[in-house]
Amino acid sequence: MGKLRFLNAGESHGPALTAIIEGIPSNLRISSEYINRELARRQTGYGRGGRMKIEKDQVEILSGVRFGLTLGSPITLMVKNKDWENWTEIMAVEGEPTEKREILNPRPGHADLTGGIKYGFYDMRNVLERASARETTTRVAVGAVCKQLLEDVGIKIGSYVISIGELSVKDQIQHLSLEERFERAEKSELRIPLPEEDEKFKKLIDLAREEGESLGGVFEVFATGVPVGLGSYVQWDRRIDGKIAQAMMSIQAIKGVEIGEGFRLSEKFGSQAHDEIFYEEGRGFYHKTNRAGGIEGGMTNGEPVVVRAAMKPIPTLMRKKSLRSVNIKTKEPFLAAKERSDVVAVPAAAIVGEAMLAIVLTDAIIEKFGNDNWIEIKKRVENYRRYLTEF
Repeated sequence: MGKLRFLNAGESHGPALTAIIEGIPSNLRISSEYINRELARRQTGYGRGGRMKIEKDQVEILSGVRFGLTLGSPITLMVKNKDWENWTEIMAVEGEPTEKREILNPRPGHADLTGGIKYGFYDMRNVLERASARETTTRVAVGAVCKQLLEDVGIKIGSYVISIGELSVKDQIQHLSLEERFERAEKSELRIPLPEEDEKFKKLIDLAREEGESLGGVFEVFATGVPVGLGSYVQWDRRIDGKIAQAMMSIQAIKGVEIGEGFRLSEKFGSQAHDEIFYEEGRGFYHKTNRAGGIEGGMTNGEPVVVRAAMKPIPTLMRKKSLRSVNIKTKEPFLAAKERSDVVAVPAAAIVGEAMLAIVLTDAIIEKFGNDNWIEIKKRVENYRRYLTEF
């Protein structure tokens, strides 16, 4: 990250999840109610596991905000784990180790085995508690703070699911604008832009559940109102497409990321792949197409930023479909251990994707326009937008 950074901490079944954000300027109005709405969105979606019935995530803002305005000092966010009361002995900070809920059988596709070897653990609960996607709770909370900053300068972020397993609505939504796709997805339990197709997707998820299987899929995240020139071409690590790709790939189970038309561009002639440039007085330079996904040369080009991410099926399977593994101590073959899990989490991952895009864009805004007082920064952004129409 550049001017903005955050760290989060906490285990899946520990007392709480926390995050500290540094670099949010002073005098930005933020609301815990807004953050809680985002946390609730992350917990929705057909095919989620039993954990979502236990946890009703609510944020506590512990520092950096007074009377609804940021102070410019680090912001501390905390989300308590309700399920902690059932894990106090197993996840105790002090005392003697217990063999209850010990994990000696690494699950294929998880961090268990590699993390156990790397950090020297035989009980791989020490790995999975932190590697778990429960950690993304605080990422969504941090992203919600960033969204409030971005919305104050006209940048809106949304997402929608385009496929789960073999089912896709990609070709059916081409006529819809990004905003329309988002609005429709908000009415769908699967976050697909065609809520009338929900039942078809539910049947596939129900079949997977009955078979002890899991499903992956693809979601898209976008940002509208993004000004020209966030990011830079002058160094490899300042290119904003690289930062966005890294942010998306950091989400658990994401195995592929593309910006704009991504891989499809490799199949086209050059004349078909690039976005022609036009100019209109009072509007400035613009493109009629957006194959580049709003980013050229490592910088935003003024068109909507569009990112697509592919999520693999969750590797925690039910007993009837357990994958083969080997006990880390005895080296004997075993059927991989099962933790409580989802059948599909693509809709939730899309919300995390929104948060990660918000974090990257907020960092870029602060880097370009200053990082002390939001009142001053907002004026600079507004002046810059006027400048772009006259350039």
